Amino acid sequence: MLVWTVANQKGGVGKTTTVVSLAGLLVERGFRVLLIDTDPHASLTSYLQYDSDQLPVSLYDLFQEPAEKKSELDQVILPTEMNNISLIPASMALATLDRVLGDKEGMGLFLDKQLKLVEDDFDFVLIDCPPVLGVMMVNALAACDKILVPVQTEFLASKGLERMIKTLEIMQHSRDSDFDYCIIPTMYDKRTRASLNTLEALKNRYSDKVWSGVIPVDTKFRDASLENLPVSFYSRNCRGVFAYETLLNYLLQAEQY
Repeated sequence: MLVWTVANQKGGVGKTTTVVSLAGLLVERGFRVLLIDTDPHASLTSYLQYDSDQLPVSLYDLFQEPAEKKSELDQVILPTEMNNISLIPASMALATLDRVLGDKEGMGLFLDKQLKLVEDDFDFVLIDCPPVLGVMMVNALAACDKILVPVQTEFLASKGLERMIKTLEIMQHSRDSDFDYCIIPTMYDKRTRASLNTLEALKNRYSDKVWSGVIPVDTKFRDASLENLPVSFYSRNCRGVFAYETLLNYLLQAEQY
């Protein structure tokens, strides 16, 4: 089971879109995918047609009462409308965990330990992160094999990336190995100077950490979200799908899949 965490300390850069788009393409290839929403705003949960205010259980409950065996964790994993895509949903209560559990020893590795209970049930886990460094993001980073960092190709988003890289550098001090991360340029519009300049700056500064492709601006992403579907389920031949499929091929090749 491979775990990919999608993170950036700036909102609105395409994290949830990246999670859902990659999930849709993975299940098309026959993989079983678990999505985890660690953001109190619960955008991923809403995308997959669950009302976070009405759920009987969520990721918050798991932190309050950890699963000791697989059958207990299964109670928090919800089905979705898409075959082979499951969800551990978020709730607004996650926002309180930093205050309640932030100083508790070992909390940074909580999610990693819980996922071991279901490692035979899924081929991939994709974790959607909040844009804030805290217990949720620390857990998501500690649990993953690879970090995907979507970065909108505009100046302010590149500044958010600097904070994200500094976070990874700080957390590396407590690990035996470096974080494996990939920067993904998103919302790219070749007609604008801002996109062109930002992409060039990213490649100059972060070189081999930047994926060579881009995720373009595509209205099909918004249309697909309104239908609560991965974009590949909604419009298979659009340029956004082609871009994410190219990204997925790159990621799988790196993982020797």
